[in-house]
Amino acid sequence: MTYKQITLHRGKEESIERFHPWVFSGAIARKDNTIEEGDCVSVYAHDGRLLGNGHYQVGSIAVRLLTFDDTALDAAFFASRLREAWRLRVAAGLLRPDNNAFRLVHGEGDFLPGLVVDIYGPTAVVQAHSPGMHFMRQVVADELVKLEGAGITSVFYKSETTLPFKAHLDPVNKYLVGSFATDVAIENGLQFHVDWLRGQKTGFFVDQRDNRSLVEKYSKGRSVLNMFCYTGGFSVYALRGGAEQVHSVDSSTKAVVLTRQNVEMNFGETERHQAFDEDAFKFLDNIERGVYDLIILDQPAFAKHKKALRNALVGYRRLNAKAFEKIAPGGILFTFSCSQAVNREQFRLAVFSAAAQARRRVRILHQLTQPVDHPINIYHPEGEYLKGLVLYVE
Repeated sequence: MTYKQITLHRGKEESIERFHPWVFSGAIARKDNTIEEGDCVSVYAHDGRLLGNGHYQVGSIAVRLLTFDDTALDAAFFASRLREAWRLRVAAGLLRPDNNAFRLVHGEGDFLPGLVVDIYGPTAVVQAHSPGMHFMRQVVADELVKLEGAGITSVFYKSETTLPFKAHLDPVNKYLVGSFATDVAIENGLQFHVDWLRGQKTGFFVDQRDNRSLVEKYSKGRSVLNMFCYTGGFSVYALRGGAEQVHSVDSSTKAVVLTRQNVEMNFGETERHQAFDEDAFKFLDNIERGVYDLIILDQPAFAKHKKALRNALVGYRRLNAKAFEKIAPGGILFTFSCSQAVNREQFRLAVFSAAAQARRRVRILHQLTQPVDHPINIYHPEGEYLKGLVLYVE
C-alpha cells in the first residue's frame, strides 16, 4: 500500500533501515505538495526503495513510521497491533482479580508511535500525541472494545493537552465509545479513584506500579514523606506496608483531596495519614531534620525538552540536596526523574552532586526504571524515560 510520497536525502535512510521509527524534517529531500498534517505517507530512500508507511506532521519529527514495509494503515493493522499489545500484558500477568490498571499501548514501545492507551477496569483512556493518531482515534476505539478477554466497554479520548498546538486540531476530550461506568481501578489489590476527565496524563501514573510496591516493602515502622503525591499512590502503598505515619504533599488542592479519598477508600479514617496542600520546596524548608526516615521525590518532569535541560538539572540537585539534608540517619530516599530529556547519567550526577552538597554518606540500593507495560522498543532507546534511585542515607 502506498500513500502520498516523501523521499529522503542520500544516506538519511540508514536509521530507518535500523528500524528507528522517526524521520526528521532535515532528512527530507522532497515530498508531495498535497501532504497535510496527519496524512498517511510512504517514505522512500533516494534510490526509490520503499522504507515504510507512517503519519506526517509539521515539526522536527516529520514522520512517525508505523511499518517498515507496504502494510496498509487501516483498521486491520490497528486491530493486529492492539492484539499483540494485549498479549504482552496478559503474558506479563497484569490482568488479575487484584489488578485491572495498566498501560496497554506505549507508543513506540508497542510499535504504535504517537498513541498511548491506559486501561482502568472497563475503561480505556486514549491519548494521541500525533495528528495522525488523532485522525485514527475512532478506529482505535472501535478495535479496543473488540479485544477478546479485555472487557473494555468504554473508551475515553483525552488529547487536549498532548497534541502539537501548531496543528490547530482543537481536540475535544470525550467518550468515543460507551459512557462513564466507574472511576475506581484496582492496582495490586489497592483501590484508586482515577480522574481521567480532569486529572494529569490519563488520570493515574501506572508507570510507578512496581516502584510503589518497592516502597511498600521498605515502609514498615517508618515515618514516610511522599512529595508531589498527586493522587497518593505511594502513600497508600506505604500505609499497607505498615508505615507508622505517612505525610502526603502536593501544591494542587485537587490532588490532595483525591489522595485523602484514596486513603480513606482503602483504610477508612486513619490517624497514620495527613495530606498537605503546599509547595514542595517550602514544605522541605520548614520541616525539622530527622522527622522522616523514608522520603519519596516523584516530581513532575522538570525538562520536557532539551532547551530546559540545564534548569532541570539545577532543580533536581536543589530538591535532592534538601531531602538529603532533612532525612533521618538510616533513612531511605526514593528519587525519580520522568523526563525523557534527562538521561540516566545526567540524573545520577545531579543526585550524587546533591548528596555531596549535603555531606551525607549515601549508597545505592536499587536503580529503577519503567515497568513491563511501558516497554522500550530496542530500536528506539529514546523510549526509556523513567529513572529512579533508591538510596540509603547514613
